[in-house]
Order: sequence, then C-alpha cells, then structure tokens
Amino acid sequence: MNHDRESIEVLDKSFSGQPRTPKRQITEAKKRKSLTFTMASFAALRPLRASLSRGVAARGLTATTFEARRSFSNYLVTPQELADALKKAPPSPILSEPRVIPLCASWFLPNDPEGRTGIQVFREKRIPKARFFDLDKVIDKRSPYPHMLPNPKNFAEAMSELGIRHEDTVVVYDSQELGIFSAPRVGWTMKVFGHPKVHVLNNFKLWVEQGLPTESGNVWTVECGTYPIPEMDENKVAHFEEVREVAQDYNKEGSEGVQVLDARSYGRWSGKAPEPRPGLSSGHLPGSINIPFDAVLDPTTKAFLPADKLKEVFVSKGVNPEKPIISSCGTGVTACVIETALNEANFGSPDKRKVYDGSWTEWAQRVKPSDSLILSEE
Repeated sequence: MNHDRESIEVLDKSFSGQPRTPKRQITEAKKRKSLTFTMASFAALRPLRASLSRGVAARGLTATTFEARRSFSNYLVTPQELADALKKAPPSPILSEPRVIPLCASWFLPNDPEGRTGIQVFREKRIPKARFFDLDKVIDKRSPYPHMLPNPKNFAEAMSELGIRHEDTVVVYDSQELGIFSAPRVGWTMKVFGHPKVHVLNNFKLWVEQGLPTESGNVWTVECGTYPIPEMDENKVAHFEEVREVAQDYNKEGSEGVQVLDARSYGRWSGKAPEPRPGLSSGHLPGSINIPFDAVLDPTTKAFLPADKLKEVFVSKGVNPEKPIISSCGTGVTACVIETALNEANFGSPDKRKVYDGSWTEWAQRVKPSDSLILSEE
C-alpha cells in the first residue's frame, strides 16, 4: 500500500498551498475518500490477479503457449488440425488476440460445365464463420489479364473488408467439389504481401467427409478492420519480360537453365485442345515441362499427395531441384498448386522458385508469331 499512501499525500499537497474554505474542505475530503476507495479496490484485486497468474503458470498457459496453439507446424493443414484450432481461437470480433480465420477461395473456370461459381458453393456449404475471398475481384483491375496481383493498397483494403487482421492466422480452403484448385493462389498471394501466418487446408472435401461442422445460407456480416498496407515481395513473382528471356535462352550455351513448369492439361499444353478463353491459342513455351496440377493430387481425396510422392512426381518429370523454377498455368491460379507441392516436397530452394503471374493468358496475347515462342506437339 505504499504507492497508495504516496498518491494520497501528493493529492493532499496539491491543495495545501491555498486557503481552505469549509466547502473546499468537504470537497477535498470526498476526493480523498473516493481515491482511497478506488485504490483499496485495486489492492483487493491484487491477490485475485496473482492467483490467476499462478493458475495460468501452473497449467503452462503462458502467452507463448497460446501463440503456439494458434500456429500450425506445416503450411498444409489437415481438417482436424483446423477444427481443433478453431475451438481454441475462433474468428470472433470481440477477441483482441490473434484468431484463426477460415477463408474460402472457391473459384471455377469460366467454361465450367455446370456453370458453378465460387460464391454459389460458399453459400451452399462452408466452414462456420468462414469469409469469402473473391478471386475475380481482388486483382489488378487496370490489367487486361485476369487474376493479376493487386497493388499493396488494394490488397490491404480487401483484407480490411474481410475483417482480417495482420496478426490473424488465415487458413485458405477450396470447394468440396474440386478439393484443391484456387486456394493455393490466395495463399501464395498472402505470402507475396507478407501476411505472417497463412496456410492451406488439405482439404474441404475431407473436412465434409470427416463429419466436421459446416453451415450454409447468406453470408454473415464481418466487422471491418484496418489492415496495414504491406510491401510486395517481388522475388516470388515472375513477370513477362523475365519469362520471355527464359524462353529465348532455352538450350543456349551459358543460360541459367530456368525451368518453367506448366500446370495446364496436356491437351492445352500440347496445342491439341483449346483454351477455355475464346480466341486464345493453346500450346507451350519452348522448354517448358508439363505437370498438370492434378498430377500432384490424390485422385480420390483430391488432396495433396504426401511429400515423398510429390518428389517422385517432380523427379519423373525431369525437374532439377538445383535450378531455378517458374510455375505457370492459364491465369496464375493452378500454377500455385505446383508451387505449393514444391514447397510441401521441399523440392528446390524457395529463393529460386517463382510463379508467373500472367501465365499463359498473358503469354499468348503478348508474344508475336514471328518470335516462335508458342510451340505445339505434332
């Protein structure tokens, strides 16, 4: 109570230099009484606070422990791991501490035979309290090419509107129908913009099959926040000029030997099947390696293969982990499935792996026929 007594003495001295009227004496007495009551109340709470602290320490529930409970050991997260994490750190707006946020990134190709859309399947079935990331809207709207990365300011605005905080752990997931398709693109995007804790669920199809909770209906309103404008990590992104140089240098003596992995189907890569976007020629870059994105997924569960199986896929395709790798596809979406598989298999240095943001849609529109940079299989 020494601090309490000193505080009262300071208050008493503050009035001692002025004449005291009866009214003033009464007022000062009331102030002393109020201050004494407040400090006594705090003093009474001290044993309780100490008891709580001892209880928390006894159970090992330190701040570090809480943080560890919100962290996942791997970039890919199993359904049960996410379900357990959501019980311990739900995406509640009233929690000031970091939360676990499920983020649906469902998206379908424009020529989807059933005409499905991401927001449609999100409304039909989703992880409780999930938010929806619209892959067609959080983009560079000035670009003529689809799904190009937004600028840092627009990314921050999108995160703010989704109610995602910089300290939150975000787990991105796909539709039940596709298993793994567009979620890796959103996860990669968040990595590019430096979100410290982002993961991909492996996968929502298994979540549903394992009987974990889901909800449906209209999207619920989230409390918007203020997400800080980040810096963009350009080292993770390959641009047109860089990829063109790689294609032009293919098989030239002294070239760096950058490998381009193309996640499109064999038919599109070979030029024997059309692109889903009208008027766009199919084919491939000189020297590119065709690894259809579903080659790294289990055909039954549609989840990523185990790390050792992923390595086998890349080795069988002749990919050299010692050389730089650029992943590509149609619009930069399933290229991130390949990038995620490389990450899971620990195949190639992360510092030497990039994703071609514009991918084939940009490539086929920007190269000239005279360049001979679009090849087809005979």
